[in-house]
Amino acid sequence: MKKIKIKGMSCQHCVMAVTKALSAIDGIEKVSVDLASAAATYEETKPVALSVIAEAVRKAGYDVVE
Repeated sequence: MKKIKIKGMSCQHCVMAVTKALSAIDGIEKVSVDLASAAATYEETKPVALSVIAEAVRKAGYDVVE
């Protein structure tokens, strides 16, 4: 499992938006977003660049903390 920190989430709607954004990326599965820790975990079925993941999270309205 890989883990990223996410900035800007404040409610369950935020969790759902980030989950949907990450799940839509080809090569990402088993996404789990935790509001309390402001983090998302996921598995890669093939390598996915962090920049691709960060862009999807940004498009959903949040930021990846690197």
